[in-house]
Amino acid sequence: MPNPNPPGVFVKELPSGVRTITGASTSVPAFLGYTKVSIKEDPNETLKPFTEADRKLPQKIGSWREFAARYDMAGIAEELAEASDPVIIRTLERCFLLAEAVYGFFANGGRTCYVVGFTSPKDAVSPEDLRGKQDERTGLAGLETVPEVTMVAVPSLWDMTTAVSTTVVQPDPDQGKVRMDEVLTHCTALRNRLAILDPPPGLNPGKMQEFAGKFGSSDDAAAFTTLYYPWVTVPGVNAQERTVPPCGHIAGVWARTDAERGIFKAPANQNLRGVLKLGTLLTDDEHGELNAKGVNCLRAFPDRGLLVWGARTRSTTRDWKYLNVRRLVSYLSDSIRQSSTWAVFEPNDERLWATLRHAVSSFLTDQWRQGALAGRTPDEAFYVICDDTNNKPETMDEGKVICDIGVAPVRPAEFVHFTITQIAGQSGRTS
Repeated sequence: MPNPNPPGVFVKELPSGVRTITGASTSVPAFLGYTKVSIKEDPNETLKPFTEADRKLPQKIGSWREFAARYDMAGIAEELAEASDPVIIRTLERCFLLAEAVYGFFANGGRTCYVVGFTSPKDAVSPEDLRGKQDERTGLAGLETVPEVTMVAVPSLWDMTTAVSTTVVQPDPDQGKVRMDEVLTHCTALRNRLAILDPPPGLNPGKMQEFAGKFGSSDDAAAFTTLYYPWVTVPGVNAQERTVPPCGHIAGVWARTDAERGIFKAPANQNLRGVLKLGTLLTDDEHGELNAKGVNCLRAFPDRGLLVWGARTRSTTRDWKYLNVRRLVSYLSDSIRQSSTWAVFEPNDERLWATLRHAVSSFLTDQWRQGALAGRTPDEAFYVICDDTNNKPETMDEGKVICDIGVAPVRPAEFVHFTITQIAGQSGRTS
């Protein structure tokens, strides 16, 4: 059959058969906290507020305006302004901790988050309710169905330890620890997300050291845990100053650092946006003692503003001491896992092994070029083994393909030391 095309240049595209690995999500937090359906909804609002049932499910939020509309913060603020009963005031105030965290996230550079609500702010939240049910998609269990979440924060955690009463009730440290353990269990099991935890409110540096010393966890869980101190004072989303946990602002700093530099950069030495002042001003000695216990401190420096001045997990092991190393390895692992599902049910032979080696090596080479891995050459930065040395006949009979990967992540220069030596001048000659 003659070619119907006129004279000219024509391009035919054929599939190359080359497999690529795409980077997984790195900067999506999930916030769990109190919310309620306001009795004063705005009928002119284009985004209708979520129902009580919807608020219990993980909801994706793309901006502060969307959160304020979906959770009707204007109506709650109006209720708070008109309230005179102390119990009602305390109940409504509990809803603002979640709102301030979400606002702080977007103010500091965040783009997308998930929100899981607890719709009875007057009541405590039991560890079982915080854990939630997977079939109902509530609590932490509901987040198991959202693989893009990489951070988990519970700004309302300390309020969850007690119910609102006619008198002011202080948070229960023991009950708070139990709820923290639920968050850590969730993050450790999924291994692609870290917990951003807050200490109880109002702790001075000495009490904070005591809390950090008692707040222990297994080595595995500690690697997925971060703790920031102190609480921060913000202008308030309803123009009323309040002191809130810093987890939302910290999540925004993580997201901003990822976007500007990359996940391999420690999210520290970064300004806190939307913060008026810190609840406690630390000295260098106090900071040093807290840093040794794995507490990331927020500091105020002359002419530099308020800065995040720490990037450690709660782990004491060399491999997982630094936050950016743990996040980087989780990111690499998640990216390779998600982009390698094509290999399932493929013939388990040298062709499959070579394709896996090429895909993983290309991905890790890109990470090395961006500065995520240490080494002068890719060979010094990582290795990928997927051949007959680690794929034995017995493992192949079980339907397994084994790909061993080793990486050399960059670690932050946490302590920079200079040695200054004064050179004595030579004595002048006299004639």
